[in-house]
Amino acid sequence: MSAGSVYPELVTGREDGMPAGPWRIEAGSSLRGGASCDLSNRVLQVPLGGGEVARLIRAHELMHVRVSPHRPVRDFGDVSARALECAEEFRVNTLLSRAGFATTILRDGSEKAGGRSVAEANDWPEAVRFLLAVLDTGAEREYLAGVRISQPSWMPALRAVRKRVLRFAVTTSTIDLANTSLSESGVPGGYANFTVTLARIVDRAAGSQVPSGPDELRVFRRSLEPGARRAPSGVFAKLVFDVEGITVDNKSRAHWRRSQPSVSGVVMRYPSRLLTDDMQRAFGAKKRCDGGLVIIDQSGSMDIDPGELAALVARAPGSLVVGYSHQPGDATSKPNAWILAQRGTLAHHFPSGNVGNGVDGPVLRWAIARARPNEPIVWVTDGQVTDSNDHPSDVLTAECAALVTRHRIRMVRNFAGAAPALARHRPFVHSEFGRVGRKLLENKAS
Repeated sequence: MSAGSVYPELVTGREDGMPAGPWRIEAGSSLRGGASCDLSNRVLQVPLGGGEVARLIRAHELMHVRVSPHRPVRDFGDVSARALECAEEFRVNTLLSRAGFATTILRDGSEKAGGRSVAEANDWPEAVRFLLAVLDTGAEREYLAGVRISQPSWMPALRAVRKRVLRFAVTTSTIDLANTSLSESGVPGGYANFTVTLARIVDRAAGSQVPSGPDELRVFRRSLEPGARRAPSGVFAKLVFDVEGITVDNKSRAHWRRSQPSVSGVVMRYPSRLLTDDMQRAFGAKKRCDGGLVIIDQSGSMDIDPGELAALVARAPGSLVVGYSHQPGDATSKPNAWILAQRGTLAHHFPSGNVGNGVDGPVLRWAIARARPNEPIVWVTDGQVTDSNDHPSDVLTAECAALVTRHRIRMVRNFAGAAPALARHRPFVHSEFGRVGRKLLENKAS
């Protein structure tokens, strides 16, 4: 057997029903990204030369053949694909180390430059997640040295993540780590119980703001423990509209009449009214279609009453109604905004919220960009603004208060107040409630 020989067909012991069959071997390299294992298509790319590093990389990819899922992993709903990828790398490297392989030589010399590049890009989430891919290998120290050059303030938090991950790993037996019997989620047990759990921990860290000072660092550390609340992120989540789940019923436009009977005009649209109407309103006059943009905070337990929504559309058929609520800490681009009514049409169903706010600022900016000239914007809210992890933030509150003032957004406490607030003749009034209300009062007094 030559130094570069590799036979994935000889890997046995899986208990998840992976079918036997031939593999295609492709020549790879010892550089990062130069080796891979595609279990679905049974393609193994590895360096075929001699040397300890090449041998270790071949063992790494064969360990993937032995323990990693051979089918596409389903969406777990609360964990990012990148975190899963890096957590699985750590599981494989941990198994290699426990099998006696010298993972301390697993490096290609690019790690320091890579860490510096991530830090210079201010990409904290990637800095945390990639730490898993190099953790407890020869690449870890150089990677952290690269991060330290541009972002030395990140180091205490990264060390906290490292400590938490290693503490989790040491409590998991090798048997459990390599378990390939199918779990309830349809993936090998080692992947479900170790990789997915670890990815959730790392996503928590990646979705938090970098702690500044001892107090914030203590909050950050606590947030990595099971059942703990996420640490503040300090930023809004990305606005993601539901473009598939919510559809608008165009047939509901039937109730929206474009004209109304009148005693004068240029077109006799209703001639029968000459006989049936005491005022003989036989002409058609263009009907004014009042409307506006209504933005509804659906966080917490606030549900949409279909009757109230239909009444709003009947009263202001030209309105565009949008609901929003973000799931705290979501890293999977789960929809956090949806169209409830659109210029006289109603959605087929009305989703409930995702617990948190998270996108107050982005949804207000979205409404401002789409409002027609002189069209009112109504914000149904309790005046509380939170970040992507559902923590209050003075900075984000001030941002929303500035939008309210600059664009004369009308705030109301409940959905019933939306229709009256849309009336164009109503004067603009600062609604003084919640954190936003207090900020508006401060701005007005200054």
